[in-house]
Amino acid sequence: MTDSLSFDAQTLREHLLRCKIATLADLKRALGTTGNLTVFNRLKFLDYLSSYTHRGRYYALREAARFDNAGLWSHDAVWFSRLGTLQATVEGFVDQSPRGCFADELADTLHVEVHNTLQDLVRAGRLRRLELTERFLYTSANGSWAKEQLRTRRTTQAVPFVSGASSLTVSPSELKTAILAFYNGLSEQQRRLFTGLESLKLGYGGDGIVAGFFGSDPSVIAHAREQLLHHESHGLSGLHARTSRA
Repeated sequence: MTDSLSFDAQTLREHLLRCKIATLADLKRALGTTGNLTVFNRLKFLDYLSSYTHRGRYYALREAARFDNAGLWSHDAVWFSRLGTLQATVEGFVDQSPRGCFADELADTLHVEVHNTLQDLVRAGRLRRLELTERFLYTSANGSWAKEQLRTRRTTQAVPFVSGASSLTVSPSELKTAILAFYNGLSEQQRRLFTGLESLKLGYGGDGIVAGFFGSDPSVIAHAREQLLHHESHGLSGLHARTSRA
């Protein structure tokens, strides 16, 4: 009997390796059976995943998945997570985030609606929910880490282009004041290059974010960014000389 189960499991493995993903109906056809239990008894022999999108209707082999740096993989717009289910994935993403997560951020990252899942996790005490700027921020259930996530979120909202904010020991307002003091001490040319660099680091939408922070013109920042991208470094000599003297 065990040999028969192993043989059928190998049949499923070969089907999943060939097709990448499959529904329960696909797997039943591969085995020539009409029973759901027959398939699941064979799947136990395999290291398989259920999709966290499409209500878990799709199956794949972990060995066939090509996870990205976030632990996600998709095939034909069906998404799988290294963490398994949608609930486990949402909980893991929130726990690992240095600044917590808003629902829309998670939905964009995971390519699926997460509102109900977040509510379930909060009710179960596995995540916390805090109101921040008329929105709900979801954080770890661990109290000390949740406080750190909230502080980092407040800092990055006040100074959106500062990386490594979780390690800062100053308040958002103090940090903003310090950056503005540094910015105001630069020459006009140095300001343009500085804002262009920060926009580059932010990526899409960076021109507007940096312009809003410094009260400058987004088109000027865009031009400075293009200067840096095209290595038009003739204006960097003044900045280098000033930095060397300092």
